[in-house]
Amino acid sequence: MRLTARGVVLFVLSVLLLAVAEWAGYPLFRVMGAVGLAAVIAAVVVTARGLRVDVSREIYPDRVERGRPALAKLTVRNVAGRRQRGFDAWDKAGVAVQTVRVRSLAQDAEATYRYELPTGRRGRLPVGPLTLHRVDPFGLARNRLSAGETAELWVHPRRHPARALIGGYPRHHHDGRTTDSLRGSLDLRDVREYQPGDEVRHLHWKATARTGRMMVRDYADPQQPRFTLLLDTRRTSFTPEVFEEAVDLAASLLHASAMAGHHTRLVGSGGLDLTTAGGPLGSRLLLDELCQLGQDTGETLVTRELAAARDQGGCLLAVTTGRLDGLTALRPRYSSLFLVDLAAAGPIVVPGVRVLNAADAAHAVRKWNEVVG
Repeated sequence: MRLTARGVVLFVLSVLLLAVAEWAGYPLFRVMGAVGLAAVIAAVVVTARGLRVDVSREIYPDRVERGRPALAKLTVRNVAGRRQRGFDAWDKAGVAVQTVRVRSLAQDAEATYRYELPTGRRGRLPVGPLTLHRVDPFGLARNRLSAGETAELWVHPRRHPARALIGGYPRHHHDGRTTDSLRGSLDLRDVREYQPGDEVRHLHWKATARTGRMMVRDYADPQQPRFTLLLDTRRTSFTPEVFEEAVDLAASLLHASAMAGHHTRLVGSGGLDLTTAGGPLGSRLLLDELCQLGQDTGETLVTRELAAARDQGGCLLAVTTGRLDGLTALRPRYSSLFLVDLAAAGPIVVPGVRVLNAADAAHAVRKWNEVVG
């Protein structure tokens, strides 16, 4: 419990008035000082009572595309043995603060409040903790209490409707041994516990009898389509505004590829390397990574791992500017290679590379859809 600025001023003035009244013998000053001091004491007594409430907050959805609505549901329940006066609940979402005015609650009463969370910027947004704030009717004293847990809101990059390249990148276009794990239906890779949606015909009865749990065979398809996206994260390549467009483009194409069930890989010039087997979970992992990705001080576009690997195959798409920086050396290792040049000064011609010049992510996705269509 603390006095507000108004309460401090009133307290000081009341003490001065009482002192002047005693020194000069003015009864009016004595009355005014006593009334002011009594008001401050009453405010302290009112706000000193602790807030006895249970509060909980839910965020839905916990992952949202940039610019799309995300809501928080605040539930407040009075657990005191008496009626509770109203108070304010402050919920911090990043740098923004949402204020919820909680009405007076009867004993054991419960109230629910909903409010929007800011989703204008990509990132991992911490929400909370809640601060319960009570002020007396005259604003002389306040009482604050932290309550509730801290949650997280994942604001994913904006996605534009993109097509997945189908039938153009089978694994047999690549020669040599493969060391990665692709999900499919030909070669046995592992035996794991059954999950809803698995094929019943893949049940491994001996493992099921041995472990007492339903076990299935996990297969790998050596001809599963493959898509690799190389994103330029160097600060010297993009301005912050253009980099956000590059991330939106990457999110659009990676999401389309993963949801088509393709083996999908995200490589950043700063060292990021994330490989997924596709599907909704793979898309979520990729978007979560892009949600937190920032620019770095790197100097090269092609990472050491990408340059040294010999078992790539499939399609490689690089999102960068006109600086190729060793990209053409990767051409023989892929069945197709694309380059998306954002905000370029002029068209680029690279032998063996399909170059798409675009002003922003939406323009680049439209060109990509025309190509794959």
